[in-house]
Amino acid sequence: MAKNILKTPSLLQYIFETSCYPKEHEQLKQLRETTIVKYGKMSIMNVPLDEAQFISMLLKLMNAKKTLEIGVFTGYSLLTTALALPSHGKVIAIDMDREAFEIGLPFIQKAEVEHKIDFIHRDALSAINALIDEKHEESFDYAFVDADKENFTKYHEILLKLVKKGGIIAYDNTLWSGSVAMSEDEEMEEAIKRKRKIAIEFNNYIANDTRVESTILSVGDGVTLCRRL
Repeated sequence: MAKNILKTPSLLQYIFETSCYPKEHEQLKQLRETTIVKYGKMSIMNVPLDEAQFISMLLKLMNAKKTLEIGVFTGYSLLTTALALPSHGKVIAIDMDREAFEIGLPFIQKAEVEHKIDFIHRDALSAINALIDEKHEESFDYAFVDADKENFTKYHEILLKLVKKGGIIAYDNTLWSGSVAMSEDEEMEEAIKRKRKIAIEFNNYIANDTRVESTILSVGDGVTLCRRL
């Protein structure tokens, strides 16, 4: 079996330095650096730069105009999305952590895209159920889920009602540090091991869902794309 050279740190650094960093928006760069200073190791809760640039390109190729984001943290993927949307585009962003969102808000404002964002400070399940009550069924072009992995299946069932046919639902961290491809007896950090089973079960659930066309991309920590049929 061929070695996965994308796991080689030196190559990853080369890709970031030659392809990703030169194209990073100035406000995204400042937000990324500010998040690292503020949160340290927890800053990995934001999507990595290569994943963000993939999302940006995907949204532009889709000509997306109305999107939904579940799980915001300081807003790196949120700002990426807002920058990719047209001037009249809209992203509804949901998170329980207003403080983290407000760390990123000044950079969103400097990038002049705040008008595209509706931030909802609420738990995600009740918030997206409320969107159905508000008659948002089948109105979203795209949804991005980067929240509690335990509820991914529940989010999926609701998002199938909110995202239009042909629209995309993206789930983050579905490779879970590569642990989904490891055997049960291999050594891994306890924090990784705890949610490995959840990730595997969700991946199997999506693979058997005939309502979507799906694929897992090895960008970032794994992104599952689902196209609603």
